[in-house]
Amino acid sequence: MGLFERYLSIWVFLCILAGVFLGSWNPDLFASVAKLEFAHVNMVVAVLIWIMIYPMMIQIDFHAIKDIGKRPKGIVLTLVVNWLIKPFTMALLGWLFFKVLFAGWVDPQSAAEYIAGMILLGVAPCTAMVFVWSQLTKGDPNYTLVQVAVNDVIMVFAFAPLAALLLGVSDITVPWETLLLSVLLYVMLPLIAGVITRRSLEKKGGDSLNSLLAQLKPWSVIGLLGTVVLLFGFQAETILAQPQTIVLIAIPLLLQTYGIFAIAYYAAKKMALPHNIAAPACMIGTSNFFELAVAVAISLFGLHSGAALATVVGVLVEVPVMLSLVAFANRTRHWF
Repeated sequence: MGLFERYLSIWVFLCILAGVFLGSWNPDLFASVAKLEFAHVNMVVAVLIWIMIYPMMIQIDFHAIKDIGKRPKGIVLTLVVNWLIKPFTMALLGWLFFKVLFAGWVDPQSAAEYIAGMILLGVAPCTAMVFVWSQLTKGDPNYTLVQVAVNDVIMVFAFAPLAALLLGVSDITVPWETLLLSVLLYVMLPLIAGVITRRSLEKKGGDSLNSLLAQLKPWSVIGLLGTVVLLFGFQAETILAQPQTIVLIAIPLLLQTYGIFAIAYYAAKKMALPHNIAAPACMIGTSNFFELAVAVAISLFGLHSGAALATVVGVLVEVPVMLSLVAFANRTRHWF
């Protein structure tokens, strides 16, 4: 593992602090960046997310999908958790906490936006970071690629309709044009670019693919850390003025994350999956494609919205929680 993966939580934490400090110190700068929009999509955020996602998409080998039939159980588990359980439990928890339990502490408009942010996290299964979680749990890298590839294919077609359905159920107006544009920008185009790049490099042969990935890796890191700084800079004043809001959003997100992992891990054990397939499958189902969720939240509701804040809290929560689940999965390897 490289320096970034080994100390991932430290770098993200430092970037969170840097973003909050810079955003409170020079809010006008971040306000200027926030105005750089096209069709409600912030161009700076879009570029950073592209820099981050593109190298991940190159790693996905869609030829591996043909091997699904040989060991289908892990794929079935991932798909059921990602698309039939997680989005709906996230929406239910959002409604329960912000419409019922926390109703006296949060105004209705903010509550609706927090729920929307949680829903966007719930309908975006992990694509990029899952390779790190898989490596940390000694997962089967080829099978992880298959799981990610299948989820990405489904996400291209299912993300927008499922997000619209759940947002509609939550009484939130869905601007379809912006939602579809976000899927195009943050899923389809980088996915297509990754496939084209991979095929052209495979035709050249040799070590050209690994060489390019090694060159792009630092840029992917810069994209991730830059996105974290920018997002927390945008939300700095809200975070400092309403720290209790961060706690309120984090509570259902934590319950969702640990709850989904418990369901998936129990099911994996009952299905008698080998640990090197079970652990990555559960990690995919538990973690989120927060890059997409953040980008769509900003596009739909604005940089300073409650929805954007909820997805940013998702970033804050995800790294330490996922590392704790990695540790748990490694300690319980003997169960499988």
